[in-house]
Amino acid sequence: MRLLLPLAILLFPGILSAGPAEQPKYNVLFLISDDLTYTALSCYGNKVCHTPNIDRLAKRGVSFTRAYCPAPLCNPSRISLMTGVAPYRSGIYGNGEKLRDRLPDAVTLMQHFRASGYSVRGAGKVFHGTSAYDRDSWDFFFKQTGTKRNSFKRDPGLPADAWVRWGPLDCGDDEMFDARNAEWIISEMEKPQEKPFFLAYGLTKPHLDWKVPQKYFDLHPIEGIELPPVKKGDLSDLPVFGAKLAREVYDPSGEKNFAVKPDGDHANVVAHGQWRKAVQAYLATISFADAQIGRVLNSLDRSVHASKTIVVLWGDHGWHLGEKEHWRKHALWEVSTRTPLIFHVPGGVAKGQLCRRPVSLIDIYPTLIDLCGLPERKSLDGQSLRPLLEEPDRKWERPVVMTHGRNNHAVRTERWRFIQYGDGGQELYDHAKDPNEWTNLASSPEHSALKSKLAKWLPAINVKPRRERR
Repeated sequence: MRLLLPLAILLFPGILSAGPAEQPKYNVLFLISDDLTYTALSCYGNKVCHTPNIDRLAKRGVSFTRAYCPAPLCNPSRISLMTGVAPYRSGIYGNGEKLRDRLPDAVTLMQHFRASGYSVRGAGKVFHGTSAYDRDSWDFFFKQTGTKRNSFKRDPGLPADAWVRWGPLDCGDDEMFDARNAEWIISEMEKPQEKPFFLAYGLTKPHLDWKVPQKYFDLHPIEGIELPPVKKGDLSDLPVFGAKLAREVYDPSGEKNFAVKPDGDHANVVAHGQWRKAVQAYLATISFADAQIGRVLNSLDRSVHASKTIVVLWGDHGWHLGEKEHWRKHALWEVSTRTPLIFHVPGGVAKGQLCRRPVSLIDIYPTLIDLCGLPERKSLDGQSLRPLLEEPDRKWERPVVMTHGRNNHAVRTERWRFIQYGDGGQELYDHAKDPNEWTNLASSPEHSALKSKLAKWLPAINVKPRRERR
């Protein structure tokens, strides 16, 4: 045996490298915030929003400044991340699809950790809808019962048919759904742990309704609210389907599609003088979410697990506050698809640094199993971000592909965003010169070669949804 071992090392040089049995068994704290746009966090440059706890996490790890969702909608984005299967391969494009209906044999991120000896528990909005309680994914999932619903009077400036619902609540944090879930997550971390743990805490905020205690509105005085830049007539150079997305709530599953007024949500908000109030309410809701994240992080810091727990914070997609005359998500533009992504890994990776390489949320699955030394899964569409966590400025050639409905895709490199819709319409934006995506260059002959190059990244396979929208 003494003679055979050196030979084995020569033939298989990775035999003594850090494998699953030799790497430290990190715990994982998984933090998800619903509808959280990158533009609203101070660690990403926002000068108004109060997010000290997320900022604290960013100082401990690596913040990805160009992280993008697989789809600008809750359900397909989350399912794609949790399964490692892109929407164009699964056929899950909208909120009306269920995980196991389309992917009955998928091994979710949580399943893989369970099979690798982890205790896997969760609370709040992790998956979307009924998929949240996928029994194969969890050892235990906390379900609240009897949560008090707080009422408030609608802002008198809002029209009766306005889609927006916001307002301060006369209550404490402890009456809120997200706060109660935070309390449960904290109690789980305080328990003796027989196994390494994977704890997922999914916040429903800042998703509508923007209703949180008054103190969070007080953090953002209306006179200090900054509105995003908007170009008058911005939609004039868009293809038909692109302009339609700006004015309509489009759910590609065909389950829901709400047409709005001809000029869209933005015109309605502006006409009634509600723009600043809407932005204030959104930021207040983010500050509430930040406070709950802070409670969970404080508990981790006090525990014996702090030095061996990976913390990942991400949002499922972006959110427009009037940019491109659009509100909500439901589009393939930068603000709809760009999301915060922060990794804190104890020891051995960069701290307090920014990574500007384009990455996808679908990369989280392979990254975590790589960091934790779990068996590799070759069927995943993403790739491990570990090299970027160790060296944030390293070369990274792969662009990100985003999908919103069958055959509608965006390709994002560090400089360019190329969008191609199923009806043939195209958009092209140069982010080096046009970060607001105001000038569509797709019809410019001088960019034909570039478009062809970017189009090579468009998926060749586009699985049909169960119900195709007519």
